[in-house]
Amino acid sequence: MIPLPADFAERVVDWHATHGRHTLPWQNTRDPYRVWLSEIMLQQTQVATVLDYYPRFLARLPDVRALAEAPADVVMGLWSGLGYYSRARNLHRCAQVVVESFGGAFPKTAAQLETLPGIGRSTAAAIASFCFGERAAILDANVKRVLTRALGFDADLARPANERALWEAATALLPHGDPATLLQTMPRYTQGLMDLGATVCVPRRPLCLLCPLQSVCVAQREGRPEAYPVRTRTVRRSSESWWLLIARDGAGRVWMERRPARGIWAGLHCPPVHVHHEAVVEAAAPLDAALQELPVFLHVLTHKDLHLHPVIVDAPEGRAPAGDGRWCEPAEWAALGLPAPVRKLLAALPN
Repeated sequence: MIPLPADFAERVVDWHATHGRHTLPWQNTRDPYRVWLSEIMLQQTQVATVLDYYPRFLARLPDVRALAEAPADVVMGLWSGLGYYSRARNLHRCAQVVVESFGGAFPKTAAQLETLPGIGRSTAAAIASFCFGERAAILDANVKRVLTRALGFDADLARPANERALWEAATALLPHGDPATLLQTMPRYTQGLMDLGATVCVPRRPLCLLCPLQSVCVAQREGRPEAYPVRTRTVRRSSESWWLLIARDGAGRVWMERRPARGIWAGLHCPPVHVHHEAVVEAAAPLDAALQELPVFLHVLTHKDLHLHPVIVDAPEGRAPAGDGRWCEPAEWAALGLPAPVRKLLAALPN
């Protein structure tokens, strides 16, 4: 059994009151829709980026019913550039389930929230904690770092049994109290852990002197905070080369296809993608026009490097590339769900 500091939760709550973040647009609310939206957006995405997308998304889709009723293209268009597009598809489906199965009101327990599309254990706990004061533990990447360092938890988190043990420790550290007390302390504790991981207990060169857990932190006492958390499994990276056929017509429109429902950029609009140069030439053959190849550029995904080869062709009137698609005017691009590198590419096209 891991020794747990008796006043751990109190230290975090007190620190958050004076040093935590309090002005982010998704804070100081118990609206589950807003909290849920921010939690999904913040997965794998920096706060600075979400600060731009979050208000724009809410302005267009201010509540769960508006999101549930919105066309998929509107949702993907608002999400375009945030990446990890399965989040947007799950977000849309989750809103529909909340409306269809729960009358438009989010469930109030982490266990029920976790049954919804795209909501995992930690996200469910965050919503339940922030909105309903439930005594539920979160364990995102930042919190794992704080807890493993503070507790000296050096078991390999690549093993499921060890991750379960950390979940147990995280639950044991939660504040205690009656429902009225927890309604106040749980949001502060949960946000405090998040803020510690984001601003003090950072991956490299943590600011241990500013940490409220300094005197009880095993990693700080050992003088090796960067040794935690322990995870032996490494991500295997791969690479692919894609050729993008950028077909334009005389009106300045670009030929777009919808990507398959699975895989990279699933469900987004995109110029036709081909896996080798010969396929681009073949697809452009019906246009009977010269091809112009632009410089190759790299787009980095979590587990893969995409080497993108843009190929421009100006289509004669009345002709279109081979394959399913449609001509899209520049005015449509902003509303379409376009991958971020494609959006930048189209904005910089030469005349």
